[in-house]
Amino acid sequence: MTDQSLPGSGVARAAQDVASLAALRADQAEEDRQLSADVVRAMVVAGFARHFVPADHGGSAGTFEELSAAITVIGARCAAAAWSASLMANLARMAAYLPEEGRKEVWKDGPDTLIVGGVSPVGRAHAEGDGWRLSGTWAYISVVDHSDWALVSGVVPAGAGYEPRLFALPREVYTVEKTWSDIGMRATGSNTLVAEDVFVPATLSFPVRDLLESGAGESVSPCHAVPLPSVNGLSFCTPILGAAEGALEYWSHYAAQKIRAWSPARPGPGPGRGFYEEVLARCSGEIDAARLLLERAARVADKGPGITAVETARNQRDCALSADLLVGAVNRLFRASGTAGHSDEQPLQRIWRDVNSAAGHVVLQFGPCATAYTDRALGLSAGGHDSQQARQ
Repeated sequence: MTDQSLPGSGVARAAQDVASLAALRADQAEEDRQLSADVVRAMVVAGFARHFVPADHGGSAGTFEELSAAITVIGARCAAAAWSASLMANLARMAAYLPEEGRKEVWKDGPDTLIVGGVSPVGRAHAEGDGWRLSGTWAYISVVDHSDWALVSGVVPAGAGYEPRLFALPREVYTVEKTWSDIGMRATGSNTLVAEDVFVPATLSFPVRDLLESGAGESVSPCHAVPLPSVNGLSFCTPILGAAEGALEYWSHYAAQKIRAWSPARPGPGPGRGFYEEVLARCSGEIDAARLLLERAARVADKGPGITAVETARNQRDCALSADLLVGAVNRLFRASGTAGHSDEQPLQRIWRDVNSAAGHVVLQFGPCATAYTDRALGLSAGGHDSQQARQ
């Protein structure tokens, strides 16, 4: 997605080393249901935690194009590691929306602080003094066992209703429950975070609406001026792209052996050469198409404040469409891999589980993205998802 010889935060250049280590640890990580400490440390050293940290806090304030390239490289060897690295970077980007005093607190020990979290507003908070009193249980928080801070969402009273806010929590104020049991993305360690009656200073909180608009605090970096809907799909789809490319590489070796062994004079059981040719051409084409869509989405995201509402909706559409293309390609490769390819000892079955699990994320569902895109592209309303809700 980007020339790795170009200057940048360094994650694109370091991604291959992280990928190699993650591949070595993948089987044990699956069994443990979380990444090993050395893989997480390698991600931090590679620069993923600091990639979107503002420069005035020692970070790289990097680009989506470089991050996407790096995540794809890791995803080809371990989708769970790629997913974790992606969220590590993107949660730090969200933390840049905190007030200045809060940002200084989060990154007081440097820009490599590992921040995890989620934006689903399942917590509850009320005002208390110069801050908030927060309680909540947040499921599916990837890499939470390795975290230094968490950024979680809860609702607070606002007028006659409620308003969602994000709260930054240091590791000592929350606990982790081992609840992750999904069949795919096992190594993400997406366990449950629990905070009970925690006081959060006002400096460590901001309204979720700030994420949906352009501009984080006083930062002028493009990566902090792009609204979350423009980039959220990239966070979750680039690991899938990498995994699909890894599946294609693995399957291609298998198919080459089958084609070389096949002869019209000795056809034997099973499909002929044409079967493998069609699977290879179709799947590689679908994966290439998804890559091109995601490359454009990353370039558009790097426009920062220059991104338009139509481009935001198109990025949402393209990420969801790419997920569909990639799932279809991986499913076809898995089906065409034969009984041997489905063995526990082969990586293809893990990739297949990981891709289907990752693509289940809510932001990658095509229907809502289609509605948002149609409303924007045809000028039917001022707001895509808002207009859909108003019609229901």
